[in-house]
Amino acid sequence: MTMDSNTKLQARSTEIADVLLVEPKVFGDQRGWFTESFNAKDFTKATGLNVDFVQDNHSFSRQWTLRGLHYQLKHTQGKLVRVVAGSVFDVAVDLRKNSANFGQWAGEILSAENHRQLWVPPGFAHGFLVLSETAEFLYKTTDYYDPHSEVCLAWCDPTVGIDWPIPAGIEVSLNAKDAAGLAWDQAPKF
Repeated sequence: MTMDSNTKLQARSTEIADVLLVEPKVFGDQRGWFTESFNAKDFTKATGLNVDFVQDNHSFSRQWTLRGLHYQLKHTQGKLVRVVAGSVFDVAVDLRKNSANFGQWAGEILSAENHRQLWVPPGFAHGFLVLSETAEFLYKTTDYYDPHSEVCLAWCDPTVGIDWPIPAGIEVSLNAKDAAGLAWDQAPKF
């Protein structure tokens, strides 16, 4: 498969202007497909952002696992996230007090099939719900993981009011840290 040198990555705002849905071009034929999942020059051109990624993370989760809503007070991370197997509902919550979108959330379905990525800027809590039988989730971060400054906002906080696509009768799978997430009023903000 060949890639046209004029092909550009596309990015558009979600419900929150700073949270971007990034869509790389996918080239396919009878053999399969090819996509350039990240190119710093194309990312900067499409998003207007010039970021340095320092860490890549990869997780595997089973259906109805909910991870998040995580953020770090120090070493605040921007994240470029994507799914390479399965599908998830990915969410970012604006914790920036001076933002017009303070307290609002944006959510997108990311899947191996749609190849979409989400840019979650620093100052946001982030989490996802696995919709498929299993999912593999990758994310690039702009700062290193710092367990001492990590905070978890409660995924089900009514003040934030995230509309998670959880079918009736389904109980999400959480780890102890996520189950003990802080309410909106208790969670530190930026």
